[in-house]
Amino acid sequence: MNVEHLVLKNLLHNEEFVRSVLPFIKQEYFSDSNDRAIFNFIKTFVNEYNKQATPEAIKILASESKKIRIEDAEVISNLLDSWHTSESTELAFLINQTEIFCKDKALHNAILDSIKIITDVKDTREKGSIPEILKEALAITFDPSVGHDLVCDAETRYDFYHKKEERIRFDIQNLNYITGGGIPRKTLNIIVAGVNVGKSLAMCHMASANMINGKNVLYITCEMAEERIAERIDANLLDLSLDTLRQVTKKQFMSLIDNLKNRTTGKLVIKEYPTGSANVSHFRYLLHELAIKKNFIPDIIYIDYLNICSSSRIKNNGLANSYTLVKSIAEEVRGLAVEANLPIVTATQFTRSGASDSDADMSDIAESFGVAATADLAIALINTEELETLGQLMIKQLKNRYNDVTKNKKFLVGIDRSKMRLFDIGDIQIDDSDSGLHDPYKDHSYGKTQSSSGGSSYKKNFDGFKF
Repeated sequence: MNVEHLVLKNLLHNEEFVRSVLPFIKQEYFSDSNDRAIFNFIKTFVNEYNKQATPEAIKILASESKKIRIEDAEVISNLLDSWHTSESTELAFLINQTEIFCKDKALHNAILDSIKIITDVKDTREKGSIPEILKEALAITFDPSVGHDLVCDAETRYDFYHKKEERIRFDIQNLNYITGGGIPRKTLNIIVAGVNVGKSLAMCHMASANMINGKNVLYITCEMAEERIAERIDANLLDLSLDTLRQVTKKQFMSLIDNLKNRTTGKLVIKEYPTGSANVSHFRYLLHELAIKKNFIPDIIYIDYLNICSSSRIKNNGLANSYTLVKSIAEEVRGLAVEANLPIVTATQFTRSGASDSDADMSDIAESFGVAATADLAIALINTEELETLGQLMIKQLKNRYNDVTKNKKFLVGIDRSKMRLFDIGDIQIDDSDSGLHDPYKDHSYGKTQSSSGGSSYKKNFDGFKF
């Protein structure tokens, strides 16, 4: 008896096997049309009556089906009669063999599907979808878990509560405070702002701080050229204004880079994609190539920015509305964060009214409210003429899965646009609900020192970079 018949036979004679494997089996895993028909009848019966199907019931369904020829119905009937119930097989063995069968069939079908995408001119799917098809096939698994028992699994839950979660820290005290010490892995974190407020500046600053703290950073840009992003990061890390950076000699510049190498073990890679053309399939391939060719595995990814990426599932051909399209992109990017086991930071824009509102909220996010629904953390960068004059930027929490969003809901940071940098200016909050800031996660990042009053004051800490 082949594996396909072994699976079908036990779907009819072993109820525990049915409950364990039926949700994972698909009709396309069966190569013979009669085997596919038997499986479909079994699945239809179980779904409709919530009971194990019997050979007699399948015979009736086959004989009454208008899609089954009379001679095929007779073949199915004879096949069912040949599967005797006297033979018993170990359940664990059955489940294991069925999982192997499903994995092999899924991979086989995925390869055939990929070949069809390449060779069939009528197939409208993009070749970039092939890695996703193969990934889904390779990910086939029978999950034995049926949920978390509140009482029986209490010890496991307690260990989880007290497990120290690895987080990527900011160099801004208040951001560490509101996130409970930084952003954890497998998360999507969104910066929301109007045009020219500082989305890219903030991400360049955060990426620079991560690198200085010894983290490997991948910065994906779909808006500006790689060199422009690198220029902003250079200004931040080398403590030079953009104007000064363009005036230094090559010898001076390389000396500064050598000093930078001695200050951190972190690496930062910048990759540019054309606007609107790249999706998570491209990002996934990039991660694979970086690991193989450069032995580079990032600890965090920045994507600049979300709305000008494309979806690997939905074509931007005008048929899909912006809500569905952008929400799909956000879901795919968050899925990549989970798959790659790292945090992703990206950005999106406010609507025109939200950009001019000094107290904008999630309803002001452009194109899709689904972005905020998908994100784990969403913070807004708000700029006014008064703040611009003071060299400050307001940060407002819009959504926070890491901490109480009402605590320290709004606060100010300093901004130095010439050096593409944010910095602490003390515990300045614009939030009446919080009586004062106490950060249990004391920050030790570069560029700040604690003032005697308990706040943070900015000082230059780049003596080794001077020339």
